[in-house]
Amino acid sequence: MNTKTKRITESAMLLAIAIVLELLSKTLIPEMPFGGQLTVVSMLPVVLISYRHGVKWGIFSGVVYAVLEMALGAKTVSAAFLPGYFGDGAMIFNAILMCLLDYVLAFTVLGVGGLFRNRIKNPGISLMCGAIVALGLRYLMHILSGYILFGSYAEWFFTQEGFPAWGAQLVETLSPALLSLTYSVVYNGFYMIPEIVLTAVVAVLLGKVPQVVRKVN
Repeated sequence: MNTKTKRITESAMLLAIAIVLELLSKTLIPEMPFGGQLTVVSMLPVVLISYRHGVKWGIFSGVVYAVLEMALGAKTVSAAFLPGYFGDGAMIFNAILMCLLDYVLAFTVLGVGGLFRNRIKNPGISLMCGAIVALGLRYLMHILSGYILFGSYAEWFFTQEGFPAWGAQLVETLSPALLSLTYSVVYNGFYMIPEIVLTAVVAVLLGKVPQVVRKVN
């Protein structure tokens, strides 16, 4: 098997593992009420592709992964184009923007996971740093999406029954724009921050297995 064929085959296998891990997560972990979910390190295989084969190939693999994620989220994607999903306003524009931020860019950026592969000698630390940056960028994409498209939910979110008292204090003290941004940071942080931490820990452990973190090119 030549290098190109091996790279394609291995990447396809890792992407398949990523999808399986996500599907497994859906059966084990409840989804957030307005989208988003903590997973069983489902993004780490994509980061590993970038680490083993380089950032350029990693970004290409991230694009493929983004397409697969849109297929898995077809119900949500199609609903976004229906009247009423975003309330009144530029429905088609908002739906396209949601697809771009929450799917295309959010999963493509995972391809930068190999950023430190030639900068940090320790494989585990290198993979961990790459994972933190890659998943951090995904978190940023969701923050932007939440702020732009769903910021109108901020006041309700922070004042709903059972929410800690500091939520109501935020509503009283922050401007509408800052409240919307805070809402998006907090909401998406509920699942993305634990995901980043868990992925970073597993990345360090994988770094101890030479066969896993061996650079192919």
